[in-house]
Amino acid sequence: MSRIGKKPVAVPNGVTITIGGDNVLTVKGPKGELKQAVDREIKVEIADGQVNFIRPTDQIRHRALHGLYRSITANLVKGVTEGYVRKLELIGVGFKASNQGNLLDLTLGYSHNIIVEIPKELKVVTSQEKGQNPMITLEGIDKQLIGQVAAKVRGLRKPEPYKGKGVRYVGEVVRKKAGKAAGK
Repeated sequence: MSRIGKKPVAVPNGVTITIGGDNVLTVKGPKGELKQAVDREIKVEIADGQVNFIRPTDQIRHRALHGLYRSITANLVKGVTEGYVRKLELIGVGFKASNQGNLLDLTLGYSHNIIVEIPKELKVVTSQEKGQNPMITLEGIDKQLIGQVAAKVRGLRKPEPYKGKGVRYVGEVVRKKAGKAAGK
């Protein structure tokens, strides 16, 4: 039984949810508009400020989709009301980040700078305070897009296990390995 799928999604004031043709869910709010295609076998009911999802059978596939679309819809509603923020920090000597508009320029210890184009739906801010590590802040309304872009930036120089140098999420804990044993 999908416990997540059974829980209704509350629709706050200022947010409108509609179901269009081809079972496309459209969520409009103060921060923008997001769309999500829903599998045609999952029924969506919008009533009394709540969105409910109903599955046709108890097949494993239907149970999985039931919870999936409920979670995605909850993320869409939160995105158009509050938005999402993802922060990354650069740890390492000489690591730098700067941006011009949506072009992110990273110096990560390679022989050349890496330039990453951030999608126009997201806002990117870089900061470097004295005595602190350089920070990259991604803001937007689409949780999936922010996570994908943050993972792409992190993948350019993952934190290594010996000194922890690299790009990591703020608050991420990197397990460190013991170095080579020093003589007997």
